[in-house]
Amino acid sequence: MNIRRLTPDDTRAAGQVYLASRKAAFPAIPELVHPDEGVLRWFAEVLSRQTDMWVAETGGTIIGVMALSDAMIEQLYVAPDRCGSGVGSALVAVAKSQRPGGLQLWTFQTNTGARRFYERHGFFAVEWGDGQTNENNAPDVRYVWHPTAVGSA
Repeated sequence: MNIRRLTPDDTRAAGQVYLASRKAAFPAIPELVHPDEGVLRWFAEVLSRQTDMWVAETGGTIIGVMALSDAMIEQLYVAPDRCGSGVGSALVAVAKSQRPGGLQLWTFQTNTGARRFYERHGFFAVEWGDGQTNENNAPDVRYVWHPTAVGSA
């Protein structure tokens, strides 16, 4: 597996990983509120330009995608057939190396798999939301990782 920065040629494949992962996670996370083509346009025209994006690939195929802003993991998704294979862990390691002062992220409260994953990687739940600030109107939780926190490996 290779981890590298996203290139403009990667945006469609990265967006397709996002879509496949989101759909496979239903009902643990809400259904998308935008059509697939709109999501792919958002990846290419907005997300890839406004964040620091990374992809995990093997054999030339993108199997994971992560978007970082200042100190936030904005998006982290792994191809459904690659979950549990270390792709997400490798992307989190990149995020920690790129943002050594600390990170935060939001995930849906119902996404217990993601919550366990982030907790294993030293993130701590610090804020519970009622969904009023996300487009799905679904309760969410903010996680924080700080390099000096106990269990932050």
